[in-house]
Amino acid sequence: MERRDFLQGLALLAACPLCVKAAYAAEAVPWSYDSDAGPKHWGSLAQEDRACSAGSQQSPIDITDPIKANIPALAINWKSGGTLLNNGHTIQVKAAGGTLKRGDRSYDLLQYHFHAPSEHLVEGKDFPMEVHFVHGQTGTSALGVLSVFLTAGAANPTFANLAARFPQKAGEKVALDAVDPAGLLPASLHYWAYKGSLTTPPCSEIVDWMVAMEPVEVDAADIKRFTALYARNARPVVAGNRYILSSH
Repeated sequence: MERRDFLQGLALLAACPLCVKAAYAAEAVPWSYDSDAGPKHWGSLAQEDRACSAGSQQSPIDITDPIKANIPALAINWKSGGTLLNNGHTIQVKAAGGTLKRGDRSYDLLQYHFHAPSEHLVEGKDFPMEVHFVHGQTGTSALGVLSVFLTAGAANPTFANLAARFPQKAGEKVALDAVDPAGLLPASLHYWAYKGSLTTPPCSEIVDWMVAMEPVEVDAADIKRFTALYARNARPVVAGNRYILSSH
């Protein structure tokens, strides 16, 4: 199969999260952040994961030399609530819904999850944590992911609420009611934008990345509650030339 057709096939698979979940269950292909199933080996774990090594627009990246551009402002209207899940790789919240709009593009919030340390770097610098708000682009197979860096500082009520309820074992779930994901957003929504991929297998290159410039402070003790469960669940940055646009 030609590389282009292969990557397009991965895009269709990743557009259906339930299909991806079923594929993993059928193939029983484990992956992790270390050992022989770590990021260096993801591309050889299964046919559907080949983009992890063969792709040309992989994520995450080190954000350097962005180009200032007139890109649309972000408009966010997310709903509170959802389900908190320990999925064995991270803590994830299945969202209650809501939208992110960027110019004429509209995205529906599907879930958000956490990485430690941050997956993206800025001029070679990482942050203690990063949260990814994963959206499906309305009417297409693409995804839109808004990334926000988390750093130690003042307590953040939203993150503190989540941290106090983190499920301790893989597979455990906790229902959420009044937790507002917008509480994890910075005051400014200036951002960097680039075309990239999922940062976990199958690494499909279907993601419109929006990385917030301003980090959000959270209590250091709440960061430790996460790292006690997942000390390091970040894919290393992937080298390669990339056009990175800056809104500010």
